[in-house]
Amino acid sequence: MTHDQLAALHAACFTAPRPWRAAEFASVLGMPHSFLLTQNGGFLIGRAVAGEAELLTLAVPPETRRQGTGDLLVEAFLHQIGLLGANTAFLEVATDNAAAHALYSKHGFVEVAERTAYMRGTDGSLRDAYIMRRDLDM
Repeated sequence: MTHDQLAALHAACFTAPRPWRAAEFASVLGMPHSFLLTQNGGFLIGRAVAGEAELLTLAVPPETRRQGTGDLLVEAFLHQIGLLGANTAFLEVATDNAAAHALYSKHGFVEVAERTAYMRGTDGSLRDAYIMRRDLDM
């Protein structure tokens, strides 16, 4: 997927946090330790360094949700970060994003903290977010 395609899908999926622009995808994916996973038209961007990993964003086309793509992407992320030597994974998810929260919980992530007024939506509003963590089997 090109940076423009990533940005278009991200915009179709998110209002909070604000969707990333193509230049932001280029910047993140140009950083050491970052990686892109794709599956069935969806994508996940993560990074892993010094034993820790972070799931930065995941997007699945709205018309193909609830067909297992999110599961496949999270499983691929966990496999990839294991290969990269991570033993702990983190992510942030808007507190009102019940579908994403359920997906991450299903894969063993648990809430460890809450950030108040952390994510800015496209309308300028601030939303709370959970920090979720999963320890990988060693």
